[in-house]
Amino acid sequence: MSTLQAHAPREAISGIAEAVARRRIERDLHDGAQTVLVAMRLKLGLAADCAAELGASELHSMLVELGEEAQQALDGVRSIAHGACPPVLAVRGLADALRAEGDRAAIAVRVSGGAPRSTPEAEAAVYYCCTEALQNAAKHAGRGARARIRLACSREELRFAVADDGAGFEASAAARVGGIAHMRERVAAAGGELVVVSRPGDGTTVRGTVPWPAAAEAA
Repeated sequence: MSTLQAHAPREAISGIAEAVARRRIERDLHDGAQTVLVAMRLKLGLAADCAAELGASELHSMLVELGEEAQQALDGVRSIAHGACPPVLAVRGLADALRAEGDRAAIAVRVSGGAPRSTPEAEAAVYYCCTEALQNAAKHAGRGARARIRLACSREELRFAVADDGAGFEASAAARVGGIAHMRERVAAAGGELVVVSRPGDGTTVRGTVPWPAAAEAA
């Protein structure tokens, strides 16, 4: 029996297990987060209509904006449920995808530097880590805060940083919970490392390194 034949059943079983796990994730996302977001989107639309009828123009604008953000979140959940990265990331690469995300962010975002194409896993890890950091900044940094994303690649390693000039927080107290823990796990799964530097009043910087093989090698 050849080595290939010996390993074929094991590989087939592994593939089936991965497919089952993927379907379970898709189902959980559909029945959980996606259902909630659809209901939220509809309620925000109804609330915006009511605000318009009452002549509350400022409230109407806020509700419309929240509805658009809920729709973006819903689109993201649907993309994940179908096992796909955001189209702009798949087609145009990391830097353009982050610039598109910055254009949609609730705070001013500047993206500098760039990165050559790499494996889908590496690109997705950095993309989702950076977008999570932006969402945290928009949520906690405070009104008028700004953020900057920096990308630099050399010797098959990508260095990235997301820095904001917001309120900051005690990083050591939050390192093992919530979004920071999730970012660490995603970067570690790609073979990289993540550091979060923040102090109350001094803003926050999320900095990481990830192995970055060339796209040709990935193919």
